[in-house]
Amino acid sequence: MTKTKVYENVWDAIEPDPVEAENLKLRSSLMLALTRHIKSEGLTQVQAARLLGVSQPRISNLIHGKIDLFGLDLLVKMAAAAGLHVTLRVKKAA
Repeated sequence: MTKTKVYENVWDAIEPDPVEAENLKLRSSLMLALTRHIKSEGLTQVQAARLLGVSQPRISNLIHGKIDLFGLDLLVKMAAAAGLHVTLRVKKAA
């Protein structure tokens, strides 16, 4: 019988480096929040690009979840430009 390893989230499962896994978690959360905001506001990609200070292709990449194309700095800037408040909670690892 083989043991099945259980992960807290998908990033821990696919990224062996715990530092990179944490970074991916943060980026994915910000990308999801931005995508939801764009959709909830009914913005086109062009309107969202103007609002967030990026190009329309960047918005397309965001909406399509191309996480490797976004760093934390840019995502935080985009969230602030959208009028979103970004908070960070740090806790001891389990």
